[in-house]
Amino acid sequence: MKILVINSGSSSVKYRLFDGTATLAKGLIERIGEEGGEVADHEAALQRVMASVDLAGLDAVGHRVVHGGTEFADATVIDDNLVAAVERLIPLAPLHNPAALSGIAVARKLLPDVPQVAVFDTAFHQTIPPEGSAYAIDTALAERWQIRRYGFHGTSHAYVARKTAELLGLPSATAKVITLHLGNGASACAVDGGRSIATSMGMSPLAGLVMGTRSGDIDPTVIFHLHRVAGLPIDEIERSLTRSAGMQGLTGDNDMRAVEHRREQGDRAATVAFDLYCRRIKEYVGMYLAVLGRADAITFTAGIGEKSPEVRAASLAGLAALGIAIDEDRNGRGDRIISPEGAAVTVCVVPTDEELEIAEQVAAILPR
Repeated sequence: MKILVINSGSSSVKYRLFDGTATLAKGLIERIGEEGGEVADHEAALQRVMASVDLAGLDAVGHRVVHGGTEFADATVIDDNLVAAVERLIPLAPLHNPAALSGIAVARKLLPDVPQVAVFDTAFHQTIPPEGSAYAIDTALAERWQIRRYGFHGTSHAYVARKTAELLGLPSATAKVITLHLGNGASACAVDGGRSIATSMGMSPLAGLVMGTRSGDIDPTVIFHLHRVAGLPIDEIERSLTRSAGMQGLTGDNDMRAVEHRREQGDRAATVAFDLYCRRIKEYVGMYLAVLGRADAITFTAGIGEKSPEVRAASLAGLAALGIAIDEDRNGRGDRIISPEGAAVTVCVVPTDEELEIAEQVAAILPR
């Protein structure tokens, strides 16, 4: 099937055209609506995409949508009811869902006879049981305002867990895998038999691991303290925790390559930030080992996970008693399997491909 995948971010549009699993075209339009940017708005960006790719014989368009709430557990053909549902969920994803809706609107307008399918970042995590998705707050408040753990990076975790099972020759239906998606955004996921049963991101992508500009887990009292004692408005606190925290807040630099270089030079701030980043990963690995009961594999993916031997080694250091170890030579070479021969838990590096996962989910629900 010939499928165009559209990933509309708050200020960018990434696209990829597939014929089966082969990539026919791909591109990225950035800084949409910004001074010096390529285009004025998402409609102009989508028009540029449509003009730059060969749409002859196109079977479908797949759209990445960040937030599907509890309403969408699978890829879903887009109609007016779906659009209305995604609009209702904007308060849960105010930066991302409006961008996705813009992309959907333009694609439906320009390609009215081509099926459009939404694939949700949150859908993979709908299998997390209630004790893993609920927060211990007043139930009436939680239900009224849709407060719960949703989780994100679902397409990446689903793809990588499945590819890990294939790499190790394990049935996907029984494999227990901890996936570590480490990019500028980062999350961990416990996958049991192809189903997400725990993930580090929560109601929003702010929770969990330390990220490029996001804080990850913090005591909620920090927010109250900054508001009541420091006098900061809520909007400024939110901006700080999402755009000026994480590695950016700790070091002034959100690029892990720069942080690692500074650490090698003896920079104390970079050293503390690196150690904090890796310790948080280790804490989640330990937590998910307990939740799963055992693990067949721990898999690193995304930009940092795939390219930083230092992060991989430090994140799993000291876990030999749990059957987790990394072979220094394999890790340094960037092998697909970086644990020693015969290790109880196989440690893997598997490149993610979220656009391919979206295309495959789109193909799976459309008639041949």
